[in-house]
Amino acid sequence: MNVLITGGCGFVGTNLSIFLKKKGFNVSSLDNFERKGSKLNYKILKKLKIKNFNLDISNYANLQKLPKFDFIIDCCAEAAVEVSKNEIDRVIKTNLIGTFNVLKKAKKDKSKIIFLSSSRVYSIKNLNKIVNKKIIKKDIKIKKIINENFDTLLPKSIYGFTKLSSEMLIEEFSFAFGLKYIINRCGVISGPLQFGKQDQGFLSLWLWRHLNIKKLSYIGYGGFGNQIRDVLHINDLCNLILIQISKFRKINNQTFNVGGGKKSNISLKKLTQICQKITGKKIHIYKSPLTSAYDIPYFIADNSKITKTYGWKPTSSIFDIINDTYEWLGKNKLILKKYL
Repeated sequence: MNVLITGGCGFVGTNLSIFLKKKGFNVSSLDNFERKGSKLNYKILKKLKIKNFNLDISNYANLQKLPKFDFIIDCCAEAAVEVSKNEIDRVIKTNLIGTFNVLKKAKKDKSKIIFLSSSRVYSIKNLNKIVNKKIIKKDIKIKKIINENFDTLLPKSIYGFTKLSSEMLIEEFSFAFGLKYIINRCGVISGPLQFGKQDQGFLSLWLWRHLNIKKLSYIGYGGFGNQIRDVLHINDLCNLILIQISKFRKINNQTFNVGGGKKSNISLKKLTQICQKITGKKIHIYKSPLTSAYDIPYFIADNSKITKTYGWKPTSSIFDIINDTYEWLGKNKLILKKYL
């Protein structure tokens, strides 16, 4: 089976490419190396004889040159929420126009689509109502978990808009042209091969900064670090997508929340404590009390639908994810200093 993974040299794309290649799929990657670390990941793919098409996804003429694929797994996105405020053109071109071009290619070749969407399609305003505090001084107790029917009303960030708009385009192509799809709304994903940033891959970033004794800040909600997110191990996501491919003929044209859920979640403050313990290093965490308009205090995904549909659920705890990421960062510390 021939599979194209867009964004194939990114964190998710590289892990998926390696995983599916080892499962016997004929995997190709599409990545233009815009992100730091993508060329390092490409070296890994090259060793496994995974071909990468160095093309800009926002140009449909580029995609027309590609061969046919049975599946396209669309992982290509500018995933940093805060970046989407300042680089709107790039975010729209990559996240929305890029998906539009993938859909035209899939329509032409009758390819099946698995689209990695985001939990950020949900309304910032209504997510804030769950905790309903501008300053969070104490640990947040897990209350409501977010299912697929949660409000997707404005506002949701420019990034979230591109993801929800892409979902709607996929559904329209399905209705008009019979395209078959699955949409996975993913929250925070982490694990080996992740080059963490402040608003994308916070777990990897936290570990890296502790390993190298570099500056960190609790940003927003008073600067106490009590915001909470669920985190999914990349291996759990890879296993899910393998199941989805194997059952695609019977199960398709559906949208799922995919996250760490109640099994795997953490606050920044608790992550700091764990990082200090496993690295043996303590760094001062600065406070930045002001909250971005795009930030949310809380997100825990409800995996009920996807568990009922596939029998899938996360197997890795937050501690498994932290340990696996820490081991990878430690083993590759010298190489990673060029990229982080």
